[in-house]
Amino acid sequence: MEQYEPDRLNPVQRAAVRRSLRNGRASLTRRSLLRASAGGALTVGGLGALSACGIPAAGKTEGGTSAEDHSAKEKTVHFSNWTEYMDVDDSGKHHPTLDAFTERTGISVKYTEDINDNNEFFGKIKPQLAAGQDTGRDLMVLTDWLAARLIRLGWVQKLDPSNLPHAYANLSSQFRTPDWDPGRAYSYPWQGIATVIAFNRKALDGIEVRSVSDLLDNPKLKGRVGFLTEMRDSMGMTLLDMGKDPGRFTDDDYDAAVARLQKGVDKGQIRRFTGNDYTSDLTKGDLAACLAWAGDVVQLKADSPDVDFIIPDSGYMTSSDNLVIPSKARHKTNAERLIDYYYEPQAAAELAAYINYVCPVDGVKDELAKIDEDAASNPLILPDKAMQAKSHAFRSLSQKEETTYEEKFAKLTGA
Repeated sequence: MEQYEPDRLNPVQRAAVRRSLRNGRASLTRRSLLRASAGGALTVGGLGALSACGIPAAGKTEGGTSAEDHSAKEKTVHFSNWTEYMDVDDSGKHHPTLDAFTERTGISVKYTEDINDNNEFFGKIKPQLAAGQDTGRDLMVLTDWLAARLIRLGWVQKLDPSNLPHAYANLSSQFRTPDWDPGRAYSYPWQGIATVIAFNRKALDGIEVRSVSDLLDNPKLKGRVGFLTEMRDSMGMTLLDMGKDPGRFTDDDYDAAVARLQKGVDKGQIRRFTGNDYTSDLTKGDLAACLAWAGDVVQLKADSPDVDFIIPDSGYMTSSDNLVIPSKARHKTNAERLIDYYYEPQAAAELAAYINYVCPVDGVKDELAKIDEDAASNPLILPDKAMQAKSHAFRSLSQKEETTYEEKFAKLTGA
C-alpha cells in the first residue's frame, strides 16, 4: 500500500487515510453493508416474519411515547450509530464534535457504533420495541426505508419542534418532505447518499459517458459497466433515464426498467452488479464506468486522479440515513438537543469534512471552507441548488410492492 504523509493532505484526505489505515477504507465497507441490507430479510422474507411473530403490520402512523423524560435529571444521551460515521481526532479515541456538545451543554454522550446492518440492528431492537420497552438507546441512525417502517409501526417518537430551532431552519430543501415522513415530524437526516455515474477517465479512452443509456447502449463499453445491487439506486437511475419519476412510477414502469437492465445483462454489456466493491474495479480500470455512491467517489478522487463522476441530465437518486428517537427512550429532550446541535453550521461542517457524504444542512459552506476549501466547493458534499433540483427519491413501497420488486430485481442480478 502506498504510504501517505498526512501533513501534506487536506482534512478530507487525512480522514480518508486514517480510515484506510485502521479498517481498510471502513467507511466504504459500512456503505456496502448498509445498502446491501435494504434488499435483505426485512424487505423480502422478513416482512412475513413480522406478522408471524405477532408484531402488527406496518400502517400505524402515531409515534411512540416515553413514559417519562428523564433529561432534566439525567444529563446523558445514548447514541447508536454506524461505524466510521462520526468525526474522530488524530488519536482515534475522541470525537471532537461530541466533546464540544458535552462541554457546552453538560450532557454526556454514550456513543456506540453498534449498527453494522439495518436488518441485523432491527432484529436486535425489535423485541423491545414491540413489547413497548426501552431499548437503552435515545437516538439511532437508520436508513430511510427502515426509519419509515419504524414510524409506521409507531416505534419512534414524534419530535418537539421547540427543541429543534436550528434543524427546522437549516434543513436542506431536498430533504424536507420525504413521502414517508412529510415535514420531518419524526426524523432528521444525518447524512444524504447520492447515486451518480462514476468513471475511470483512462479506461474510457475518449468515450463519452453522460447517461445511463450510454452505459447500457455503447458497444465500446461492453463488459466494462457496473450497476449496484441496491434495487432503489439501480432501478431509480434507470427509471430516470427512461423519463419516469422514481417517486411516482407504476408497476408497468418498473417492469419496463427491469427489462431494460435485463437486456444489458443478456448481451454482456453489464459486467456485474456490485456493492461498494466497485471501487477496486473502477480504480484499476476493469470497470470503465458504473453507478456509484458519492461518498465513495469523493474518497476515490483523492486517491485516484483518473476517477471522476457526472450527474446525468435526467437526474440522480438520493437517499438518507436518519436520526430517530425510539419509543420509551429515557432522554428524549437531550436527544433532540443533540440532533439540533448537528444542524448548527459549525458542527455540521466538521462532520461533513470527515464523512464526505451529502451534508443535509444549509449554510455550511463558509464554515466548511475554513476547514477545507475543496470540500466546500465539492457538489457531492454540498450540492448547489441546480444539483439539488436534479435529486430524486425512490417512493415508499407497500409490503406487497417491496416483496415483488425485490424478487424481480434479485432475479435480474442473479442474487
